[in-house]
Amino acid sequence: MRGAKVLIESATLQIHSGWKVGLTGANGSGKSSLFAMLRDQLHPDQGDLDMPPAWVIAHVAQETPGLAQSAIEYVLDGDAELRRIEADLAAAERIGDDAHNGAHIGELHARLHEIDGYAARSRAASLLAGLGFLQSDIERPVADFSGGWRMRLNLAQALMCRSDLLLLDEPTNHLDLDAVIWLEAWLRGYRGTLLLISHDREFLDACVTHITHIEQQKLTLYTGGYSDFERQRGERLQQQQALFEKQQRNIAHMEDYIRRFRAKATKARQAQSRIKALERMERIAAAHVDTPFSFAFRDAPPAPDPLLQIEDGAVGYGDKTVLEHITLTLRPGERIGLLGRNGAGKSTLIKLLAHELQLTSGRRLEGKGLATGYFAQHQLETLRPDESALQHMIRLDPQAREQELRDYLGGFDFRGDGVGGTSTPAITPCGPFSGGEKSRLALALLIWQKPNLLLLDEPTNHLDLEMRHALTLALQDYEGAMVLVSHDRALLRSTCDCFLLADDGRIQPFDGDLDDYRDWLTTHRTEVAAAAACPDQAANKTTRKADRQARILVRRPLMKEIEQIDKRLAAWNREKGELEVRLADPTLYTGQQADEVPMLNKRLAELAQHIEEAELRWLELHETLETIPAN
Repeated sequence: MRGAKVLIESATLQIHSGWKVGLTGANGSGKSSLFAMLRDQLHPDQGDLDMPPAWVIAHVAQETPGLAQSAIEYVLDGDAELRRIEADLAAAERIGDDAHNGAHIGELHARLHEIDGYAARSRAASLLAGLGFLQSDIERPVADFSGGWRMRLNLAQALMCRSDLLLLDEPTNHLDLDAVIWLEAWLRGYRGTLLLISHDREFLDACVTHITHIEQQKLTLYTGGYSDFERQRGERLQQQQALFEKQQRNIAHMEDYIRRFRAKATKARQAQSRIKALERMERIAAAHVDTPFSFAFRDAPPAPDPLLQIEDGAVGYGDKTVLEHITLTLRPGERIGLLGRNGAGKSTLIKLLAHELQLTSGRRLEGKGLATGYFAQHQLETLRPDESALQHMIRLDPQAREQELRDYLGGFDFRGDGVGGTSTPAITPCGPFSGGEKSRLALALLIWQKPNLLLLDEPTNHLDLEMRHALTLALQDYEGAMVLVSHDRALLRSTCDCFLLADDGRIQPFDGDLDDYRDWLTTHRTEVAAAAACPDQAANKTTRKADRQARILVRRPLMKEIEQIDKRLAAWNREKGELEVRLADPTLYTGQQADEVPMLNKRLAELAQHIEEAELRWLELHETLETIPAN
């Protein structure tokens, strides 16, 4: 219980060593409280909790003080035994060299070897690299990092611990897609017992062997990943509903019998027997699926085509250019997912499209009637903490009827007093809202504005599975253009038709799906590791890559012109062939058609000249291309 509120009751659950269990349930159902009980911060109000007493439990700290300690030393602190042995060794070596102390030092070194302590720094550096830190970051003080990066440090510290039980509560919230994919692979190789709270269905499917679901204050264990859980739960609810309906028919039949024969002396005993049977009957609850969210995008105004163009653009911060040679055209109905490693420029491009950043070079062309809706990672900070959800809506659209706004907010699960109101201002100010509630409100405000270009930068952070599902359905029906950055692969797969890759200061089409992108990341990490091992070879490779890119920049316009010439030649040759057929027809030279002959011959001569000139230019371009190596 939390105060007077019962979170979970009559729960019996057994988790075996080595299991990887996903813990799911609506926000507020008790998932984090269950974690607190496992960490001995809460105690069960009833029943027993049994755990092996010697188990080492690792969890992700929620706060990170601004320490002067380096990032890698902070991560190494996650292995408490390692730090204890290091401290004991330092103390023993200060004492001096007697026989007893020498034996103790030997024992400490033996234990350090057993726990692979000599490779600990390398493991910590690997964890930091996997979570997106650069090599230059690992010696930086913890205080230098922002809040999101400090949460990554806390996660790395938890993974550094050689734990028997690992508790992870929404570990992907502060990660981008490449870090999520890396963490997924790391957790698959984890040898301890894992309890994972997550609202990312693909992440759960990849990492867990069981799902424990909290629903209506009950704990239910399912075997398999999240997709298996959905199927099994659906079958269980269907079976429960069938049993409920059958029991309701039996109850109705018994109640009808009691009503008809209760007053008759000959039937009174049977009627009383049925009354007692009804009282003793264990009632089956109706199947209940908690889906509080139902919303859709409002019809946007007519969209120009194209919506937005950027030609040979560059963008950055101050003197630092992040992306250059950006050539991008956004058209109505396009659904684009942005891929790329952390720091490659995904959020920078989104900010450029949203007009929060200006081009440092190049040209930006906006279609007349462009209406942009932008959901940024810092969007929650723009909410007014002293105002309710309804007050935010009224501020956004003062002309709308209050009941219409209330009905609209109900689709985002803001109902009743939870909405507030003008007559009772600040009944429920949004300041104390959870991250999920604030995200829902920010999305509601965005959708109300009817954008025809939607720019979403990690919109699912803090959203639970039900809300993510509702957002996915709404985006699938959205008719405008969309550019999406997200670490939620289920959302990307369901809503994006194509992908762009941010890499090496460029934006280019990515020819593949998310599985191909995972393979691309693996290859890139291998190249980075090889570069670290052989810097001279890497430098040569970098030079070769720069040369290759320079050649590509020279070859690209030539190849584009050849492609255009090929299209024109095909059209001209087709028209020339049609003219020659007409001019070879004897009937053309009789009657009124004969007047067309001079005009057709003139056009035939023009086509012949165009074709000759184009073929000469085609040969010149190919000769030039042969002098520029492709690789």
